[in-house]
Amino acid sequence: MAADFLRQHGIDLQYEMSKVQFGDSIEDSGSVDDSAHISVQPIHTLRGVRWYNKEPSTLWDVTISAGKVTGVDAHHSPKRKSSFPLQSWDVRELVLAPSLCHPHIHLDKCFLLSDPKYSDLEIVRGDFLEALALTAKAKSRFAEDDLMRRGRWLILESVSAGVTCMRAFVEVDTEVRFKCLDAGLKLKGQFKDRCEIQLCVFAQEPLLSRGENHSGGAALIEEALGREGVDVLGSTPYVEEDELLMRANVDWAVSTALKHGKHLDLHLDYDLDPKASSMVDYVIEVAKARDWTKNSGGKTIVLGHCTRLTLFSAEEWHSLRTRVADLPIFFIGLPTSDLYMMGRPDEKAISGQRVRGTLQVPELIEKYDLRGAIGVNNIGNAFTPQGNCDPMSLVSMGVGLYQAGTKKDTELLYVS
Repeated sequence: MAADFLRQHGIDLQYEMSKVQFGDSIEDSGSVDDSAHISVQPIHTLRGVRWYNKEPSTLWDVTISAGKVTGVDAHHSPKRKSSFPLQSWDVRELVLAPSLCHPHIHLDKCFLLSDPKYSDLEIVRGDFLEALALTAKAKSRFAEDDLMRRGRWLILESVSAGVTCMRAFVEVDTEVRFKCLDAGLKLKGQFKDRCEIQLCVFAQEPLLSRGENHSGGAALIEEALGREGVDVLGSTPYVEEDELLMRANVDWAVSTALKHGKHLDLHLDYDLDPKASSMVDYVIEVAKARDWTKNSGGKTIVLGHCTRLTLFSAEEWHSLRTRVADLPIFFIGLPTSDLYMMGRPDEKAISGQRVRGTLQVPELIEKYDLRGAIGVNNIGNAFTPQGNCDPMSLVSMGVGLYQAGTKKDTELLYVS
């Protein structure tokens, strides 16, 4: 049934899964039947759908032209099946809703825990430092074939779940150089007709602290930003060794994004330490000092994780909203990663005393009038061993996580 559904939409599941298994070589080897490339006639009408924002007891016929909805009319059932238009499809009361988006997902380090190539890199402690170390070891083995294989798997699984756009992070540093970016650009081209992939060149490693990436890391990022097809600059200020260098990372990131005319996406405030200061304030300060709203050409600033903000009082949230003012700042909660990584108790602590931290996105939107969303982030690696590519799984989890069980709550979770 899934294969038939995807074929109706121009996706041959057998062909795509063969590409996941065998890589790009299948296009030359002839290992996939030529029928995989047969042109599929577009659907003209979807009959008998439940429209997502209409009364659930009603059914509708949806007319499509050139890939866009051109009409929504009350459903009627012809007496004879032969009277159906050739390019119509009886969907049997399925719900039709807007397509989904990954606002934050890592394309290059997905599915590492299930890939035989990395089977020796097992989680032992499960903490953030171990995740960094295991990922660094994996990155030393990255090659085009497995980057393409795992990345294609992520995109296919996402598309089958209804995702039509994503912001995909690909790392650039002195270890991998442009391997991840090259694979990301190829995948972006291969899937351009099915999924809009916005590539974020991402600095996971410290750029300013002493270390293997210190000499040349920032220069590689800037070189990558000059490549056609790169849309976003990403950085991780909290991996720097002290607060002064974290601030310097923010300074560099804001200035560099403006210089190259890119969106900015920062992993920020990934802790639950009440003694630590939030870097969000400094991002706002620097963005205003550089007059981001005027000089960015409409580009946005996205702040991911920000678990430290869960310790804010209502007064601090209102103050933050005032400081954000008209800056195009968006907050992305990443609950599958945050719940796994944050709030680990001290070994001597009572087992029930465990603070969990992930942004309360519905409250952030509804109560404090800030802009936000929830995202998948990582799948199947040391940062997030669990999860899948379906954003709807976050909606389901969010009902319990945010105690958001009303119809209004769930609608907000869907659109965020």
